[in-house]
Amino acid sequence: MEKLANFINGNFCQPKSKQYLDVFEPATGEVYSKVPNSNADDITTAFQAAKDAFPDWSELPIKARSQYLNNIADLLESRQSDFAHYESKDTGKPVSLAETVDIPRAIANFRFFAEYGPTFKFDSELNSTQSENKVLHAPLGVVGCISPWNLPLYLFTWKIAPAMIAGNTVLAKPSEITPYTAYKLGEICQDANLPDGVLNIIHGQGASVGDVLINHNGVKAISFTGGTATGKTIAQRTASSFKKLSLEMGGKNPAIIFSDCDYNKMLETVVRSSFSNQGQICLSSSRILIQSKIFDQFKSDFVQKASDLIVGDPEDRKSNLGAISFKKHFEKILSYIELAKKEGGNILCGGKAVNLNGRCKKGWFIEPTIIEGLDNNCKTNQEEIFGPVVSLIPFQGETDAIQMANESDYGLSATIWTENKERAARVSNQVEAGVIWVNCWLIRDLRTPFGGMKQSGVGREGGSEALRFFTEPKNICTSNA
Repeated sequence: MEKLANFINGNFCQPKSKQYLDVFEPATGEVYSKVPNSNADDITTAFQAAKDAFPDWSELPIKARSQYLNNIADLLESRQSDFAHYESKDTGKPVSLAETVDIPRAIANFRFFAEYGPTFKFDSELNSTQSENKVLHAPLGVVGCISPWNLPLYLFTWKIAPAMIAGNTVLAKPSEITPYTAYKLGEICQDANLPDGVLNIIHGQGASVGDVLINHNGVKAISFTGGTATGKTIAQRTASSFKKLSLEMGGKNPAIIFSDCDYNKMLETVVRSSFSNQGQICLSSSRILIQSKIFDQFKSDFVQKASDLIVGDPEDRKSNLGAISFKKHFEKILSYIELAKKEGGNILCGGKAVNLNGRCKKGWFIEPTIIEGLDNNCKTNQEEIFGPVVSLIPFQGETDAIQMANESDYGLSATIWTENKERAARVSNQVEAGVIWVNCWLIRDLRTPFGGMKQSGVGREGGSEALRFFTEPKNICTSNA
């Protein structure tokens, strides 16, 4: 059985503790590799490597840093098929999804910041008759990046690429549940001749590695994507240090469907936004709000579309949904379905675990599940389930829809379906979410700010927002008197 390793100072190394955690393949429910259970000693070693690498890396011309990122992207693209299979095995998602979404987006993250970085104004001048002001955006130093298990390489690279192009060196912690593509990225960095210590990948549990990383006095910023409870803990434990924080957390995202929408386009897209990646995307639609006059039609068509989805072996190209990424989460999703029944919900389709034959007979699979009859304020509609479970809620008009959409502690994203441009603008302006998609879902211009409101996060990622986060502005004022 393969033992993974940390990637520190350009080399693969075993954890100081010599302890490992089991890594499961969700489709089979079986252990297939071991990942380091690192501790404070590993963080200390990695920090020193990053600290030593920072002066030379930060002083490199940005076009040179850009070339390293492009080289990493090229090498990752040359191994795209391999990485898609790694990601599928680690997460349980269909390999076809990893091939078309996860790995291409990881490649795009490196390429985007390689190209965008040199266009960012790291220094500018603001002059007047009184003074000359030079504004510098200087790299912070050593920064920490913590990424989640649902889109492992996609979100891992979304953090490390802007940190690196801005001139920082990085301590990166991938999820211990899905560590394999981050581990393999170390090989890519070696092949790209990335200078030692620029990127350090340390594996382990949040309670050990993550806690030490966020509390390290030398780490200047933490970029985190994950659950809201963990984000709150990070905010609390770093408050006295005044580290820069970017926290991208959970969502309970509404899809607001008006009767004047492009119905066929809406239906196809809402099926995707509800069940892609087994609903394990922070941007998934989980509360489907439908104008009453088309509620019955939508319910019938949506249930039929969901029932036609194939839950199966992630390696099977016919599978639309794969396995839930780990057993505890599998059990959590099923418990929410039982809660929905107790709260008076009517299961229109799904609602059960799926028992497959062959190699996947012990895997963690759940049917796409649609529920109606629940009040918008019940637990099922207020708490993040993060699985293939959605609820249908009718509404009468705009005011009703906006009120229900905003009755949530979360505010990450929303989708709005209407052919009326004025209505789309009105509703978009009033819905409390950081990302609003009108007549589409998951279209991303990487220059735009990404992040949520309320319990969904603090700060923004993407484009200039990411580069501002990973730098510190400094004003140098010279008097003209």
